[in-house]
Amino acid sequence: MDVITDKDLRYVIAALPSFGARYSHLVMGYAQLFGVTPMHIKAKKLRLIIEEMKKLFDAQSFTWQKKLYPISHAGIAEALDICIKKNFSEHLENHNYLKKVMVGISEREGKEGSRRAEKDLRKKELDSGLRRNDSEEEVPLRITPEQAQKNLEKVRDILGGFAK
Repeated sequence: MDVITDKDLRYVIAALPSFGARYSHLVMGYAQLFGVTPMHIKAKKLRLIIEEMKKLFDAQSFTWQKKLYPISHAGIAEALDICIKKNFSEHLENHNYLKKVMVGISEREGKEGSRRAEKDLRKKELDSGLRRNDSEEEVPLRITPEQAQKNLEKVRDILGGFAK
């Protein structure tokens, strides 16, 4: 029994640096919501939660109600922070509340990403000259009298073709 507990705790200690200094305290705070203390008794449960969090951070996506949601590390951290700060009356049994919070964050990130992509595309088009900037005033081109006469003749020919 002690050997298994020792392996579980060693895994937890070894896995925490993979989250980095920014997120490891959030992951441990979230794991505490599951009532994993005393650790020498509930080491396996703690290890399983840490494994699930590691998979989430590595994949940067999750499924909720048969739909895949992409989410950034910052989005996951924001969701963990929200969960940690919420006062639950009892210990958590699963990750459903975390997933509900992450759905909203993922959708917000998706909208921000598409807006940013559209803005970048417009800038790229403006830079390449494929698109006219809507804020610029249109400057009339100056044409020579000869070009004006040629244009008038072309218009007359076109209108004459309709009259026939």
